[in-house]
Amino acid sequence: MNQVIADFDSVAACELFCGSCRKFLSGRCPGCEKNEKASWCKIRQCCISRGYHTCAKCKRDVRECKTYSNFISKVFAFIFNSDRPSCISYIREHGEIAYAEEMSRRGCQTIKRNRK
Repeated sequence: MNQVIADFDSVAACELFCGSCRKFLSGRCPGCEKNEKASWCKIRQCCISRGYHTCAKCKRDVRECKTYSNFISKVFAFIFNSDRPSCISYIREHGEIAYAEEMSRRGCQTIKRNRK
């Protein structure tokens, strides 16, 4: 398995950090941006069509965006226990490289939701 590398290409359109993904690290997945098989992902399609690397570049509030908050993305958020809007806020405040470095440091793919 490869080493986790914090770089721009390791951040998916939806803000998951591919750099900590087992499939990505083992070379079985090229990551969100280069994965042509991920044409099913509406978030990825939207970002590509607008020329964005991630949703963090969009001016819309992701909680109000039907593309970002679609059924599949909600399932992914549940599976990964992800606080996806916090990921976007982090990127907007600190940048994608800082986010990749933070996720690499934590060894995870996302900022986790706080459980109550």
